[in-house]
Amino acid sequence: MSSTTDGAAPALAAWQHDWLHELAAYAVRHPQEVHGIAQFREFMTQHADAAERELALGHLTGAAWLVSADGRRVLLTHHRKLLRWLQLGGHADGDVDLKAVALREAEEESGLRDLVVEGELFDLDRHWIPDHKTVPGHWHYDLRYVVRCCGDEQFAVSEESLELAWRDIADMIGSADFDESLQRMARKWLERESAA
Repeated sequence: MSSTTDGAAPALAAWQHDWLHELAAYAVRHPQEVHGIAQFREFMTQHADAAERELALGHLTGAAWLVSADGRRVLLTHHRKLLRWLQLGGHADGDVDLKAVALREAEEESGLRDLVVEGELFDLDRHWIPDHKTVPGHWHYDLRYVVRCCGDEQFAVSEESLELAWRDIADMIGSADFDESLQRMARKWLERESAA
């Protein structure tokens, strides 16, 4: 972290305080994720511009665990660049409200309109994005929120996806079609639903 001329750490921006407050609440709910939470805390503290895509070493992104009204299925994208099944989401492009980013990305990538985002942070994931054309490899610090579809589930495939599909969440566990990050979210969701 850079310091001021008198040796004190620079003051945090209001949105950095908001990020750290949300992260602290997440840490209470998920104490077993202490290492990942610490990575996010350090990144958010050191970079007031963490929501900017232009921050070359990495940036915050917002993503949606977009579930059906009955909570049994999740809408996933077969990502055009990464060629993997992923949750919907993307760059904040300077928007420091990552919850709003998650909702916007869910709407843009699915074409669905009757969506509601939950207030609490659902999952964190730091992952490496490889070089692509003129963009060098960098880290995505992904903040994920539950977004619920409350209306028509007929989606429209955007240019970012090869396809979209509603997937049964229980069937994702142990499936080679889904990486550990998706399976972790599926487990979190099923545990949460069974405790409700």
